[in-house]
Amino acid sequence: MDEEEEEVTDLKLQLFHNTVREHIIFLLLVILLYFSSYVVVSRFRRRDRDDLYSNDEDEVLVYRISFWLCTFTLAVAEGAAMLLPVSIASNEVLLLYPNSYYVKWLNSSLIQGLWNHVFLFSNLSLFIFLPFVYLFSESTGFVGHRKGILPRVYETFTVFMLMAVIVLVLTAVLSAVFGIEKFQFFWFLNLGSVHLPFLYSCVSFLGVMLMLICTPYGFVRLFGVVNNVLVRPMLLRDVNEEFSAFYMEEASVKRKLAHIELQNVSISDTANGGRLGNGLGLGLTRSFAHQPLLQQSLAHLYQRKPMASDAAEQEHLLNERLRELDSERKELDKLRKSSTFQRTFVYPLAMLLLLFCTGVTILLVVQNTLELLIGIKALPLSTRQFTLGISSLSKLGPFGAGLEVCLIFYLGATSVVGFYSMPFMRNVRPKRRQTSLPQLMLNCGFMLVLSSALPLLSRIIGITNFDLLGDFGAIEWLGNFQIVLLYNLVFGTTTALCLANKFTATVRRELRARLVENYVLFTNYMSFIN
Repeated sequence: MDEEEEEVTDLKLQLFHNTVREHIIFLLLVILLYFSSYVVVSRFRRRDRDDLYSNDEDEVLVYRISFWLCTFTLAVAEGAAMLLPVSIASNEVLLLYPNSYYVKWLNSSLIQGLWNHVFLFSNLSLFIFLPFVYLFSESTGFVGHRKGILPRVYETFTVFMLMAVIVLVLTAVLSAVFGIEKFQFFWFLNLGSVHLPFLYSCVSFLGVMLMLICTPYGFVRLFGVVNNVLVRPMLLRDVNEEFSAFYMEEASVKRKLAHIELQNVSISDTANGGRLGNGLGLGLTRSFAHQPLLQQSLAHLYQRKPMASDAAEQEHLLNERLRELDSERKELDKLRKSSTFQRTFVYPLAMLLLLFCTGVTILLVVQNTLELLIGIKALPLSTRQFTLGISSLSKLGPFGAGLEVCLIFYLGATSVVGFYSMPFMRNVRPKRRQTSLPQLMLNCGFMLVLSSALPLLSRIIGITNFDLLGDFGAIEWLGNFQIVLLYNLVFGTTTALCLANKFTATVRRELRARLVENYVLFTNYMSFIN
């Protein structure tokens, strides 16, 4: 009996220590993610008197609470994006070092708890924190109450409860329409088990549909972003000579602008005919009379390229050309300062890496589609308990797992780039030091939706075979064969068409120009014959 009691006590102690260790790890992860999110949000938030600095202490407190919750939402979004990469890497580490003392803390319970916590905080941030923060920042308090923080809390809580009731009633009606549950009088008793998961599944479906539009477009846009950021190779170019030519042309345009301004001053003084005209105009003429070389050079430059008869239009054109020269000169200066290794190797390697990742993604989508049609591949809906460290989920072992992690991050980057490159996101796109608090809330919500849909997207298109754990794998529509197959077909087709359009656009434009030129020559020839 004593031995059995000691074993039970040891098991309880071990369970207690494991639970404490997991909560400490979760706390450290939350602190790390919150700190990184704070840096990102602080980089984009606006820092002026209307948005941050105020003489009202209540406004300052409301702004701080809203800012903290926005930062927490972005931290949850980062955690959702890291779920699959961390899980895949943990599985491979346990396979490589199964008996190592330093990885004993890494187990299935930790990863399962991580998925559950991210799912919980995603729901809280999406359905409670962000709506409450927006209503709280826009509230003023009920009429008749004194100004203060408590009246604003009362108004926010009242409006939020009314909105929550409306959303939950609509959720219950939709779940009854789609046959998930029969509508009953005490429907609110199944709030946490049926209606909230159904609401989150609807939001995740919208996020996956949004990524279906953004990700193929992001594949194309990412090539343009890399092309603008990195320094391209200089083939058969003398950058120093081009820089000198641009510098001389810029100086010439500035002298022309100075000559036009002097002409405008002389004309205005002559038209006025007063003392100011007689004094200032003659003074300017006399001062430049002692500088015949400057007048001759200005006249020579002005007569070299007459641009327009109107002085205002000519000045406008010269200013436009000056801005163009300034941007081109900065680009050439960037080329001059870049190293030979950066110009020769970094840009081609980056482009080859993008092509490789995009090609592998398309091949995996095609393979996944064929396996779904044949019946080899199971649907993403997960109902079984997963244990880490049993077997590798990639046929290539650790290399394949690393490739899967890189492709998941690549999909996340392309979806974000494609999303913010859409025309309807032009007014919502965050700008450095210029993003207001409502825009921060909206962007954090968008990031949370995209990040929560990233594990679903990676599993649907076959990037990885790692099962979706927790409530992520219990989303109902993941078990629909028609939805999953159609999604793979549309994703692969749109990605291939976007890339083909990107890389053949120049050839098609040249062919079109040649055909138009030949058609014009043919019509002219026929008219000449007639």
